[in-house]
Amino acid sequence: MRCLPCALVEPTYTCTALPPAYIARGSPCRADCGVALGSTSLLTGHGAAPEASEQPPDRARRRPCLAPSPVRSPRYARCMHRPTISESEIRKEQDNKGERCDVRAMDADAGPERYGCAHYRRKCKIRAPCCGEVFDCRHCHNEAKDSLEVSIQDRHVVPRHDIKLVICSLCNKEQDVQQDCSNCGACLGKYFCAKCNFFDDDVSKNQFHCDGCGICRTGGAENFYHCDKCGCCYTSLLKDSHHCVDRAMHHNCPVCIEYLFDSTKAISVLHCGHTIHLECLYEMRTHQQFSCPVCLRSACNMSDIWQKLDQEVAASPMPAIYQKKMIWILCNDCGMTSNVHFHILAHKCPGCSSYNTRQTRGDPAACSRV
Repeated sequence: MRCLPCALVEPTYTCTALPPAYIARGSPCRADCGVALGSTSLLTGHGAAPEASEQPPDRARRRPCLAPSPVRSPRYARCMHRPTISESEIRKEQDNKGERCDVRAMDADAGPERYGCAHYRRKCKIRAPCCGEVFDCRHCHNEAKDSLEVSIQDRHVVPRHDIKLVICSLCNKEQDVQQDCSNCGACLGKYFCAKCNFFDDDVSKNQFHCDGCGICRTGGAENFYHCDKCGCCYTSLLKDSHHCVDRAMHHNCPVCIEYLFDSTKAISVLHCGHTIHLECLYEMRTHQQFSCPVCLRSACNMSDIWQKLDQEVAASPMPAIYQKKMIWILCNDCGMTSNVHFHILAHKCPGCSSYNTRQTRGDPAACSRV
């Protein structure tokens, strides 16, 4: 049943014997609208009682008037537990909610997460000296100006050492490169390097400037050292164990073709000395590729795999027609050329016991090391 002034549905007083136009005597409206419902009030005439002689239909006298069971009427339970709130209290609650939202928005705006970009958190932007446009950082510039959507003639990257102007994100003051804004005094970056014009508010990265590389790196200066022959910084754990390669990081990743020297992604140094993105190395392993994509040497310690291959080869003898067949192989790990028995599974290098070999044609004079 429904109270017209407040349009409140009240299944509590629904009578299963009476027609929908009638409700029971003395049924109060639960919306506290001040209207008392009469014994035979019509929904279309709220509060107006008909003549006393008016009676319900005959079928109503033959059926008992039963209130619906709470178990059979889920709406009954919801209406019984519905709190009574006045319109003024609702407006007051909405106003308080709006004030709390405004306070949270002000707190969010005041935090450092409002400024910066996906690469760095800081309170300044840069004006690229190459094209004169404003970007949040050099990576944002390079993504926009050195992408496949840009024509080859217009592609370029920003030279970080040539940046001369920055724009404060708080007051929009364009100024020379400096840590504090000359207009509002805001700190543009908690970490600031005047050598490579770098700002960053996230000091948890332990940034440091390497004079050998000429750029800032992360991880703490005490945990890295600069290799003059490789021309890049390596972890201190590799100081006496890595294989030096000239300008090891001054090239693109052999998998994703991204320039490695100033990449923000983690880089792994392989046993051969070549470098590759760590995520690209994991991607190769998921495809059962365990050799360096540059020189084909084993990218990690494969001794356990070689032992398993020994067992597989011993358990798979070749037919008699192939038992005397000899082939020339070249080992990708040690570079040794050997003449070994042919096997369908793999060929083992007699010099270093590696199965990372490939079949060649002819004698050693026809083979060359890659």
